[in-house]
Amino acid sequence: MSHHRVYNFGPGPAMLPKAVLEQAREELLDWQGTGMSVIEMSHRSKGFISIAEQAEADLRELLSITDDYRVLFLQGGATTQFAMVPLNLLGKNDTADYLHTGQWSGKAIKEAKRFADIHIAASSEADNFSTIPEIETWQISDNAKYLYFTSNETIGGVEFQAYPDSGGIPLVCDATSNFLSRKITLDKYGVIFAGAQKNFGPSGIAVAVVRNDLIGHAREGIPSLYDYAVHRDSNCMYNTPPTFSWYLCGLMFRWIKEQGGVQAMENMAIERSSLMYQLLDESDFYHSPVNPRYRSRMNVPFTLPNEDMEKRFLAEAKEADLVTLEGHRSVGGLRASLYNGMPIEGARALVDFMRDFEKRYG
Repeated sequence: MSHHRVYNFGPGPAMLPKAVLEQAREELLDWQGTGMSVIEMSHRSKGFISIAEQAEADLRELLSITDDYRVLFLQGGATTQFAMVPLNLLGKNDTADYLHTGQWSGKAIKEAKRFADIHIAASSEADNFSTIPEIETWQISDNAKYLYFTSNETIGGVEFQAYPDSGGIPLVCDATSNFLSRKITLDKYGVIFAGAQKNFGPSGIAVAVVRNDLIGHAREGIPSLYDYAVHRDSNCMYNTPPTFSWYLCGLMFRWIKEQGGVQAMENMAIERSSLMYQLLDESDFYHSPVNPRYRSRMNVPFTLPNEDMEKRFLAEAKEADLVTLEGHRSVGGLRASLYNGMPIEGARALVDFMRDFEKRYG
């Protein structure tokens, strides 16, 4: 039976590789001869524990994660980490530095301020989050416990091209929208976390890679499920985890390994985004609002001459099986998200469509 598939440029939940979906379909009713689906399987069964252990092993291999770090598979998506990070890393009288480069770092700042003294070391809000502040302008606190940043802002389309210089304090990173799309120097980080629904799985599950010495210091009185130590000590089985999402993450990790690992994902990200930015730079019809030095490889926002033309673009793109290209409701315009599951053929199809659309209406 054939299925009609489109190129989904949505910001998340995002497109997954066809091979991963086909394997999940093949195993849906009977996982490896057990006679049951992973959906039906106990999280404490030998079968599921093997799935969980293999997923962690594959992720450790992909990112070269050493024994100095614990890998936690957690519920609540990345947004839960906006609270878990300060509750686990900061005492009531401690402070942390945050870089404000877009709406997601802004949400993290707002949440963290509920629990601790948060200092904004730099902000690009005055530039409508179209850039990242120059490092010379950052004001790092003398007593900060960590420096927090969002490595890629999905709405504004800005991305750190290298890890920030924190002056020696641990980095905490929300890497949701570029996780496993580029190599990282893990020993610079205290915590790096990501929701799965963009680059490595479905919604509802997140991964947090936490340095061992930062676990076990959660402040008293917080809910048990917000304590990293509870998840460490229970192997993330303190309560029933999102088992099917965890399983799909494992399939994605294996697929990424088969493609050539994180380096292959980075090469593809560069190729996809370069096609888009070459077109945008050559065009007087399309406009990119982002500082070229900090353009995201994962999320490419752009505008057309007016809203009526953007509506026409979206309608005709949908007819061409190029979908979910609307910009975020807070900023408007258009946006193409190019995550790990997007094949290069999808980026080419979109660029070809954009060139043809410009010829007809530009």
